Amino acid sequence: MASNLPGFLRRTLRSVYSDDDDEDLEGGVAGEEITGTITSSSTNDTHEQQGGNELNRDEDDLNALGTQLGDASIFRLDGDKGLPEDVGTATPFNSLANIQMTNPSGGGGGGSLKQDQEPRQKTYRETQFEKILAADVVNLEELRKLSWNGIPNIYRAASWKILLGYVPTNASRRTASIRRRRREYQDSITQFYDIPDDTRTSQEQETLRQVLVDVPRTAPEVQLFRNDRIRRSLSRLLYIWAMRHPASSYVQGINDLSTPLLVVFLSDYYDGEDVLEGHVMNQLSDEQMEELEADVYGCLTNLLAGIQDHYTSDQPGVQRMVMRLEELVNRIDKDLCEHLRETGIEFIQFAFKWMNCLLLREFQLKCVVRLWDTYISEKESGFEGFHVYVCAAFLCQFSSQLQAMTFDELFGFMQDMPTSDWTDTEIEMLLSQAYVLSTLFGGSDAHLTSSNP
Repeated sequence: MASNLPGFLRRTLRSVYSDDDDEDLEGGVAGEEITGTITSSSTNDTHEQQGGNELNRDEDDLNALGTQLGDASIFRLDGDKGLPEDVGTATPFNSLANIQMTNPSGGGGGGSLKQDQEPRQKTYRETQFEKILAADVVNLEELRKLSWNGIPNIYRAASWKILLGYVPTNASRRTASIRRRRREYQDSITQFYDIPDDTRTSQEQETLRQVLVDVPRTAPEVQLFRNDRIRRSLSRLLYIWAMRHPASSYVQGINDLSTPLLVVFLSDYYDGEDVLEGHVMNQLSDEQMEELEADVYGCLTNLLAGIQDHYTSDQPGVQRMVMRLEELVNRIDKDLCEHLRETGIEFIQFAFKWMNCLLLREFQLKCVVRLWDTYISEKESGFEGFHVYVCAAFLCQFSSQLQAMTFDELFGFMQDMPTSDWTDTEIEMLLSQAYVLSTLFGGSDAHLTSSNP
Protein backbone atom coordinates (compact mmCIF):
# COMPACT_ATOMS: atom_id res chain seq x y z
CA MET A 1 0.00 0.00 0.00
CA ALA A 2 2.73 2.47 1.00
CA SER A 3 4.32 2.47 -2.45
CA ASN A 4 1.05 3.71 -4.00
CA LEU A 5 0.63 6.65 -1.62
CA PRO A 6 1.55 10.25 -2.46
CA GLY A 7 5.05 11.30 -1.47
CA PHE A 8 4.00 13.24 1.61
CA LEU A 9 2.15 10.21 3.01
CA ARG A 10 5.06 7.86 2.29
CA ARG A 11 7.40 10.24 4.13
CA THR A 12 4.96 10.46 7.02
CA LEU A 13 4.61 6.71 7.27
CA ARG A 14 8.39 6.27 7.30
CA SER A 15 8.87 8.88 10.01
CA VAL A 16 6.08 7.64 12.26
CA TYR A 17 6.52 3.92 11.72
CA SER A 18 10.18 3.59 10.80
CA ASP A 19 10.44 0.26 12.56
CA ASP A 20 7.23 -1.23 11.20
CA ASP A 21 7.07 -3.63 8.26
CA ASP A 22 4.68 -3.40 5.31
CA GLU A 23 2.17 -5.69 6.98
CA ASP A 24 1.84 -3.34 9.93
CA LEU A 25 1.30 -0.43 7.58
CA GLU A 26 -1.49 -2.30 5.79
CA GLY A 27 -3.35 -2.70 9.06
CA GLY A 28 -3.16 0.97 9.99
CA VAL A 29 -3.92 2.42 13.38
CA ALA A 30 -7.36 3.01 14.82
CA GLY A 31 -8.19 6.61 14.06
CA GLU A 32 -9.94 9.11 16.23
CA GLU A 33 -10.50 12.82 15.92
CA ILE A 34 -7.97 15.28 17.22
CA THR A 35 -9.03 15.98 20.77
CA GLY A 36 -6.51 18.59 21.80
CA THR A 37 -7.95 22.00 22.58
CA ILE A 38 -6.23 24.78 20.70
CA THR A 39 -7.06 28.31 21.69
CA SER A 40 -6.77 31.23 19.35
CA SER A 41 -5.32 34.63 20.14
CA SER A 42 -5.44 37.87 18.21
CA THR A 43 -8.86 36.92 16.85
CA ASN A 44 -9.55 40.29 15.36
CA ASP A 45 -6.17 40.33 13.61
CA THR A 46 -6.82 37.00 11.93
CA HIS A 47 -10.13 38.22 10.60
CA GLU A 48 -8.38 41.20 9.05
CA GLN A 49 -5.88 38.85 7.42
CA GLN A 50 -8.61 37.09 5.48
CA GLY A 51 -8.53 39.92 3.04
CA GLY A 52 -12.27 39.82 2.66
CA ASN A 53 -12.13 38.95 -1.03
CA GLU A 54 -14.57 36.07 -0.65
CA LEU A 55 -16.65 37.28 2.24
CA ASN A 56 -17.25 40.98 1.50
CA ARG A 57 -20.86 41.96 1.08
CA ASP A 58 -21.93 44.27 -1.71
CA GLU A 59 -24.85 46.64 -1.55
CA ASP A 60 -25.24 46.39 -5.33
CA ASP A 61 -26.35 42.76 -5.02
CA LEU A 62 -29.19 43.86 -2.77
CA ASN A 63 -30.30 46.41 -5.33
CA ALA A 64 -30.14 43.79 -8.06
CA LEU A 65 -32.72 41.75 -6.20
CA GLY A 66 -35.22 44.57 -6.57
CA THR A 67 -36.25 44.32 -2.93
CA GLN A 68 -36.67 46.93 -0.25
CA LEU A 69 -36.62 46.45 3.48
CA GLY A 70 -39.83 48.44 3.82
CA ASP A 71 -41.76 46.15 1.52
CA ALA A 72 -43.84 43.49 3.27
CA SER A 73 -43.27 41.21 0.27
CA ILE A 74 -39.52 41.34 0.71
CA PHE A 75 -38.93 37.73 -0.29
CA ARG A 76 -40.88 37.92 -3.55
CA LEU A 77 -37.92 38.11 -5.88
CA ASP A 78 -39.15 39.49 -9.22
CA GLY A 79 -42.76 38.93 -8.27
CA ASP A 80 -44.00 35.55 -9.41
CA LYS A 81 -41.46 35.19 -12.19
CA GLY A 82 -40.31 31.63 -12.66
CA LEU A 83 -43.40 30.01 -11.17
CA PRO A 84 -44.86 27.47 -13.61
CA GLU A 85 -48.47 27.83 -14.67
CA ASP A 86 -48.81 24.07 -14.79
CA VAL A 87 -46.83 22.02 -12.30
CA GLY A 88 -46.40 18.32 -12.74
CA THR A 89 -46.95 15.46 -10.36
CA ALA A 90 -43.42 14.60 -9.34
CA THR A 91 -43.33 12.44 -6.23
CA PRO A 92 -40.52 10.95 -4.21
CA PHE A 93 -39.50 7.92 -6.24
CA ASN A 94 -37.19 5.80 -4.20
CA SER A 95 -36.92 4.45 -0.71
CA LEU A 96 -37.97 7.79 0.78
CA ALA A 97 -41.54 7.22 -0.34
CA ASN A 98 -41.39 3.53 0.50
CA ILE A 99 -40.25 4.16 4.07
CA GLN A 100 -42.55 7.14 4.47
CA MET A 101 -39.98 9.82 5.04
CA THR A 102 -40.60 12.38 2.33
CA ASN A 103 -44.26 11.90 1.46
CA PRO A 104 -46.02 10.43 4.49
CA SER A 105 -49.42 11.01 2.97
CA GLY A 106 -48.84 8.41 0.32
CA GLY A 107 -47.81 8.77 -3.30
CA GLY A 108 -45.13 6.46 -4.52
CA GLY A 109 -43.39 6.00 -7.82
CA GLY A 110 -44.58 7.18 -11.16
CA GLY A 111 -43.53 10.81 -10.85
CA SER A 112 -39.96 10.25 -11.90
CA LEU A 113 -38.77 11.94 -15.07
CA LYS A 114 -37.50 8.50 -16.09
CA GLN A 115 -40.76 6.70 -15.50
CA ASP A 116 -40.97 5.38 -19.07
CA GLN A 117 -37.64 3.58 -18.87
CA GLU A 118 -37.33 -0.12 -18.24
CA PRO A 119 -36.47 -0.88 -14.60
CA ARG A 120 -32.81 -1.80 -14.37
CA GLN A 121 -31.17 -4.50 -12.31
CA LYS A 122 -30.04 -3.24 -8.91
CA THR A 123 -26.39 -3.59 -8.03
CA TYR A 124 -25.31 -5.53 -4.97
CA ARG A 125 -24.47 -2.27 -3.22
CA GLU A 126 -27.93 -0.89 -3.94
CA THR A 127 -29.58 -4.01 -2.54
CA GLN A 128 -27.53 -3.55 0.63
CA PHE A 129 -28.79 0.00 1.04
CA GLU A 130 -32.34 -1.07 0.29
CA LYS A 131 -32.18 -3.82 2.89
CA ILE A 132 -30.85 -1.49 5.59
CA LEU A 133 -33.29 1.34 4.85
CA ALA A 134 -36.31 -0.95 4.60
CA ALA A 135 -35.75 -2.48 8.05
CA ASP A 136 -38.29 -1.76 10.80
CA VAL A 137 -35.44 -0.10 12.70
CA VAL A 138 -32.46 1.12 10.68
CA ASN A 139 -29.12 -0.08 12.00
CA LEU A 140 -27.20 3.20 12.16
CA GLU A 141 -23.82 1.53 12.54
CA GLU A 142 -24.33 -0.55 9.40
CA LEU A 143 -25.67 2.45 7.48
CA ARG A 144 -22.62 4.53 8.46
CA LYS A 145 -20.20 1.81 7.36
CA LEU A 146 -21.94 1.39 4.03
CA SER A 147 -22.32 5.13 3.40
CA TRP A 148 -18.67 6.01 4.09
CA ASN A 149 -17.64 4.80 0.63
CA GLY A 150 -20.44 6.66 -1.14
CA ILE A 151 -24.20 6.37 -1.43
CA PRO A 152 -26.11 5.53 -4.64
CA ASN A 153 -28.15 8.49 -5.85
CA ILE A 154 -31.54 6.91 -5.25
CA TYR A 155 -30.75 6.15 -1.59
CA ARG A 156 -28.78 9.28 -0.74
CA ALA A 157 -31.64 11.47 0.50
CA ALA A 158 -33.03 8.73 2.73
CA SER A 159 -29.59 7.97 4.15
CA TRP A 160 -28.69 11.59 4.80
CA LYS A 161 -31.97 12.30 6.59
CA ILE A 162 -31.48 9.33 8.89
CA LEU A 163 -27.77 9.94 9.55
CA LEU A 164 -28.41 13.61 10.28
CA GLY A 165 -31.11 12.66 12.77
CA TYR A 166 -33.88 14.45 10.90
CA VAL A 167 -36.09 11.35 10.82
CA PRO A 168 -36.13 8.49 13.34
CA THR A 169 -34.58 5.11 12.65
CA ASN A 170 -37.85 3.47 13.74
CA ALA A 171 -40.11 3.11 10.70
CA SER A 172 -43.30 3.22 12.75
CA ARG A 173 -42.50 6.77 13.94
CA ARG A 174 -41.46 8.32 10.66
CA THR A 175 -44.80 9.47 9.31
CA ALA A 176 -45.76 11.37 12.47
CA SER A 177 -42.23 12.74 12.91
CA ILE A 178 -41.86 14.16 9.40
CA ARG A 179 -45.32 15.74 9.52
CA ARG A 180 -44.58 17.34 12.87
CA ARG A 181 -41.26 18.77 11.72
CA ARG A 182 -42.76 20.22 8.56
CA ARG A 183 -45.63 21.70 10.51
CA GLU A 184 -43.20 23.29 12.98
CA TYR A 185 -41.31 24.86 10.09
CA GLN A 186 -44.53 26.29 8.62
CA ASP A 187 -45.30 27.75 12.05
CA SER A 188 -41.87 29.39 12.03
CA ILE A 189 -42.65 31.01 8.68
CA THR A 190 -45.78 32.52 10.21
CA GLN A 191 -43.89 33.69 13.28
CA PHE A 192 -40.72 35.08 11.71
CA TYR A 193 -41.30 35.61 8.00
CA ASP A 194 -44.94 36.44 7.29
CA ILE A 195 -44.88 39.59 9.38
CA PRO A 196 -44.90 43.28 8.46
CA ASP A 197 -41.37 44.48 7.86
CA ASP A 198 -41.84 47.48 10.12
CA THR A 199 -42.22 45.10 13.07
CA ARG A 200 -38.68 43.75 12.63
CA THR A 201 -35.94 45.11 14.86
CA SER A 202 -32.95 46.86 13.30
CA GLN A 203 -30.86 43.74 13.93
CA GLU A 204 -33.44 41.56 12.20
CA GLN A 205 -33.51 43.91 9.23
CA GLU A 206 -29.72 43.77 9.01
CA THR A 207 -29.81 39.96 9.11
CA LEU A 208 -32.41 39.97 6.38
CA ARG A 209 -30.29 42.31 4.27
CA GLN A 210 -27.27 40.03 4.62
CA VAL A 211 -29.28 36.99 3.59
CA LEU A 212 -30.73 38.76 0.54
CA VAL A 213 -27.27 39.88 -0.56
CA ASP A 214 -25.77 36.41 -0.19
CA VAL A 215 -28.50 34.28 -1.78
CA PRO A 216 -27.75 35.40 -5.38
CA ARG A 217 -24.08 34.60 -4.71
CA THR A 218 -24.90 31.07 -3.65
CA ALA A 219 -23.47 28.61 -6.23
CA PRO A 220 -23.91 31.21 -9.02
CA GLU A 221 -22.37 28.88 -11.59
CA VAL A 222 -25.18 26.33 -11.04
CA GLN A 223 -28.32 27.01 -13.07
CA LEU A 224 -30.60 25.56 -10.38
CA PHE A 225 -29.62 28.26 -7.91
CA ARG A 226 -30.58 31.01 -10.35
CA ASN A 227 -34.18 29.84 -10.18
CA ASP A 228 -36.45 32.33 -8.41
CA ARG A 229 -38.34 29.66 -6.46
CA ILE A 230 -35.07 28.24 -5.15
CA ARG A 231 -33.81 31.70 -4.20
CA ARG A 232 -37.01 32.51 -2.34
CA SER A 233 -36.83 29.22 -0.50
CA LEU A 234 -33.17 29.72 0.48
CA SER A 235 -33.83 33.29 1.63
CA ARG A 236 -36.68 32.17 3.83
CA LEU A 237 -35.01 29.16 5.46
CA LEU A 238 -31.73 31.00 6.10
CA TYR A 239 -33.51 33.93 7.69
CA ILE A 240 -35.68 31.68 9.85
CA TRP A 241 -32.63 29.71 10.96
CA ALA A 242 -30.97 32.96 12.01
CA MET A 243 -34.04 34.07 13.96
CA ARG A 244 -34.22 30.76 15.81
CA HIS A 245 -30.49 30.72 16.59
CA PRO A 246 -29.69 34.20 17.90
CA ALA A 247 -26.39 33.09 19.48
CA SER A 248 -24.85 32.87 16.03
CA SER A 249 -27.53 34.40 13.80
CA TYR A 250 -26.66 34.36 10.10
CA VAL A 251 -23.01 34.19 8.99
CA GLN A 252 -21.73 34.06 5.45
CA GLY A 253 -20.93 30.49 4.54
CA ILE A 254 -24.11 29.03 6.01
CA ASN A 255 -25.81 29.73 2.69
CA ASP A 256 -23.26 27.47 0.97
CA LEU A 257 -23.94 24.62 3.39
CA SER A 258 -27.59 24.48 2.34
CA THR A 259 -26.80 23.75 -1.31
CA PRO A 260 -25.82 20.04 -1.13
CA LEU A 261 -28.89 19.32 1.00
CA LEU A 262 -31.21 21.06 -1.42
CA VAL A 263 -29.75 19.33 -4.48
CA VAL A 264 -29.89 15.87 -2.92
CA PHE A 265 -33.43 16.22 -1.56
CA LEU A 266 -34.75 17.74 -4.79
CA SER A 267 -33.22 15.00 -6.93
CA ASP A 268 -35.01 12.44 -4.78
CA TYR A 269 -38.29 13.48 -6.42
CA TYR A 270 -36.80 12.39 -9.76
CA ASP A 271 -35.17 9.01 -9.17
CA GLY A 272 -31.88 10.62 -8.16
CA GLU A 273 -31.57 12.43 -11.49
CA ASP A 274 -29.14 15.30 -11.87
CA VAL A 275 -31.15 18.46 -11.12
CA LEU A 276 -28.37 21.06 -11.36
CA GLU A 277 -29.68 22.45 -14.64
CA GLY A 278 -32.90 23.43 -12.90
CA HIS A 279 -35.22 21.95 -15.53
CA VAL A 280 -37.13 19.95 -12.90
CA MET A 281 -38.46 23.09 -11.23
CA ASN A 282 -41.23 23.29 -13.83
CA GLN A 283 -42.61 20.01 -12.55
CA LEU A 284 -42.42 20.64 -8.80
CA SER A 285 -45.68 21.67 -7.17
CA ASP A 286 -45.93 24.33 -4.47
CA GLU A 287 -46.71 21.66 -1.87
CA GLN A 288 -43.61 19.69 -2.81
CA MET A 289 -41.55 22.87 -2.70
CA GLU A 290 -42.77 23.49 0.85
CA GLU A 291 -41.80 19.95 1.83
CA LEU A 292 -38.37 20.36 0.26
CA GLU A 293 -37.75 23.64 2.04
CA ALA A 294 -38.78 22.24 5.42
CA ASP A 295 -36.55 19.18 4.99
CA VAL A 296 -33.53 21.26 3.99
CA TYR A 297 -34.10 23.54 6.97
CA GLY A 298 -34.39 20.61 9.39
CA CYS A 299 -31.24 18.85 8.17
CA LEU A 300 -29.26 22.10 8.00
CA THR A 301 -30.25 22.81 11.60
CA ASN A 302 -29.03 19.39 12.75
CA LEU A 303 -25.80 19.68 10.78
CA LEU A 304 -25.00 23.12 12.21
CA ALA A 305 -25.77 21.96 15.74
CA GLY A 306 -22.52 19.96 15.65
CA ILE A 307 -20.39 22.90 14.49
CA GLN A 308 -22.26 25.87 15.93
CA ASP A 309 -19.18 27.56 17.38
CA HIS A 310 -17.97 27.91 13.80
CA TYR A 311 -20.55 30.64 13.38
CA THR A 312 -20.74 32.34 16.77
CA SER A 313 -18.94 35.61 17.50
CA ASP A 314 -15.36 35.58 16.11
CA GLN A 315 -15.99 32.05 14.79
CA PRO A 316 -13.71 30.22 17.26
CA GLY A 317 -14.50 26.81 15.78
CA VAL A 318 -13.25 27.83 12.34
CA GLN A 319 -10.08 29.34 13.78
CA ARG A 320 -9.48 26.21 15.86
CA MET A 321 -9.66 24.07 12.72
CA VAL A 322 -7.26 26.38 10.85
CA MET A 323 -4.72 26.03 13.67
CA ARG A 324 -5.11 22.25 13.69
CA LEU A 325 -4.57 22.18 9.95
CA GLU A 326 -1.36 24.20 10.22
CA GLU A 327 0.03 21.93 12.94
CA LEU A 328 -0.90 18.81 11.00
CA VAL A 329 0.68 20.01 7.75
CA ASN A 330 3.78 21.07 9.69
CA ARG A 331 4.05 17.47 10.88
CA ILE A 332 3.53 15.74 7.55
CA ASP A 333 5.12 18.23 5.12
CA LYS A 334 7.50 20.51 7.00
CA ASP A 335 9.12 21.79 3.81
CA LEU A 336 5.79 23.09 2.52
CA CYS A 337 5.03 24.79 5.83
CA GLU A 338 8.44 26.47 5.87
CA HIS A 339 8.02 27.69 2.29
CA LEU A 340 4.60 29.19 3.07
CA ARG A 341 6.07 30.87 6.13
CA GLU A 342 9.08 32.25 4.24
CA THR A 343 6.93 33.69 1.46
CA GLY A 344 4.59 35.36 3.96
CA ILE A 345 1.51 33.19 3.39
CA GLU A 346 -0.49 32.56 6.56
CA PHE A 347 -2.81 29.57 6.82
CA ILE A 348 -5.65 31.83 7.90
CA GLN A 349 -5.49 33.57 4.51
CA PHE A 350 -6.64 30.52 2.57
CA ALA A 351 -7.78 27.93 5.10
CA PHE A 352 -10.38 30.14 6.78
CA LYS A 353 -12.55 29.80 3.68
CA TRP A 354 -11.92 26.05 3.54
CA MET A 355 -13.24 25.66 7.06
CA ASN A 356 -16.01 28.24 6.90
CA CYS A 357 -17.49 26.88 3.66
CA LEU A 358 -16.29 23.26 4.02
CA LEU A 359 -14.53 23.32 0.61
CA LEU A 360 -17.79 24.08 -1.20
CA ARG A 361 -16.03 26.83 -3.14
CA GLU A 362 -13.08 24.63 -4.06
CA PHE A 363 -15.01 21.72 -5.63
CA GLN A 364 -17.92 21.30 -7.98
CA LEU A 365 -21.19 20.58 -6.21
CA LYS A 366 -21.29 16.97 -7.44
CA CYS A 367 -17.93 16.35 -5.80
CA VAL A 368 -19.07 17.99 -2.58
CA VAL A 369 -22.09 15.68 -2.42
CA ARG A 370 -19.75 12.68 -2.58
CA LEU A 371 -17.54 14.26 0.08
CA TRP A 372 -20.55 14.74 2.33
CA ASP A 373 -21.52 11.07 2.07
CA THR A 374 -18.38 10.38 4.09
CA TYR A 375 -18.65 13.38 6.41
CA ILE A 376 -22.24 12.57 7.35
CA SER A 377 -21.42 8.90 7.92
CA GLU A 378 -18.60 9.70 10.39
CA LYS A 379 -19.69 8.75 13.91
CA GLU A 380 -18.24 11.93 15.36
CA SER A 381 -18.43 15.22 13.49
CA GLY A 382 -16.99 14.61 10.06
CA PHE A 383 -17.54 18.29 9.35
CA GLU A 384 -14.92 19.24 11.92
CA GLY A 385 -12.52 16.45 12.86
CA PHE A 386 -12.26 14.54 9.60
CA HIS A 387 -12.53 17.70 7.52
CA VAL A 388 -9.15 18.87 8.85
CA TYR A 389 -7.50 15.69 7.52
CA VAL A 390 -9.21 16.18 4.15
CA CYS A 391 -7.88 19.75 3.96
CA ALA A 392 -4.38 18.58 4.89
CA ALA A 393 -4.40 15.90 2.21
CA PHE A 394 -5.83 18.42 -0.27
CA LEU A 395 -3.12 21.00 0.39
CA CYS A 396 -0.30 18.46 0.25
CA GLN A 397 -1.55 17.19 -3.11
CA PHE A 398 -0.04 20.36 -4.58
CA SER A 399 3.07 20.52 -2.36
CA SER A 400 5.70 20.42 -5.10
CA GLN A 401 3.90 23.07 -7.16
CA LEU A 402 3.38 25.34 -4.16
CA GLN A 403 7.01 25.18 -3.09
CA ALA A 404 8.07 26.60 -6.47
CA MET A 405 5.75 29.65 -6.24
CA THR A 406 6.26 33.22 -5.13
CA PHE A 407 3.87 35.07 -2.81
CA ASP A 408 1.66 36.42 -5.59
CA GLU A 409 1.57 33.06 -7.36
CA LEU A 410 0.73 31.27 -4.12
CA PHE A 411 -2.03 33.69 -3.22
CA GLY A 412 -3.61 33.41 -6.66
CA PHE A 413 -3.33 29.62 -6.68
CA MET A 414 -4.99 29.29 -3.28
CA GLN A 415 -7.88 31.47 -4.37
CA ASP A 416 -8.54 29.35 -7.46
CA MET A 417 -7.48 25.75 -6.87
CA PRO A 418 -7.26 23.65 -10.07
CA THR A 419 -10.11 21.25 -9.31
CA SER A 420 -12.61 22.08 -12.07
CA ASP A 421 -12.03 18.72 -13.74
CA TRP A 422 -12.17 16.67 -10.54
CA THR A 423 -14.68 13.83 -10.33
CA ASP A 424 -15.70 11.31 -7.67
CA THR A 425 -12.51 9.40 -8.46
CA GLU A 426 -10.29 12.24 -7.26
CA ILE A 427 -12.53 12.88 -4.26
CA GLU A 428 -12.33 9.24 -3.20
CA MET A 429 -8.54 9.30 -3.51
CA LEU A 430 -8.53 12.41 -1.33
CA LEU A 431 -10.75 10.71 1.25
CA SER A 432 -8.47 7.68 1.28
CA GLN A 433 -5.43 9.85 1.95
CA ALA A 434 -7.32 11.73 4.67
CA TYR A 435 -8.24 8.43 6.28
CA VAL A 436 -4.60 7.36 6.38
CA LEU A 437 -3.72 10.64 8.07
CA SER A 438 -6.54 10.20 10.59
CA THR A 439 -5.27 6.74 11.52
CA LEU A 440 -1.77 8.09 12.01
CA PHE A 441 -2.57 11.23 13.95
CA GLY A 442 -6.10 10.84 15.28
CA GLY A 443 -6.32 11.34 19.03
CA SER A 444 -2.61 11.94 19.44
CA ASP A 445 -1.81 15.44 20.63
CA ALA A 446 1.91 14.68 20.57
CA HIS A 447 1.84 14.24 16.80
CA LEU A 448 0.20 17.62 16.42
CA THR A 449 2.63 19.60 18.55
CA SER A 450 4.36 22.18 16.44
CA SER A 451 8.09 22.52 16.92
CA ASN A 452 7.84 26.22 16.11
CA PRO A 453 7.73 28.75 18.94
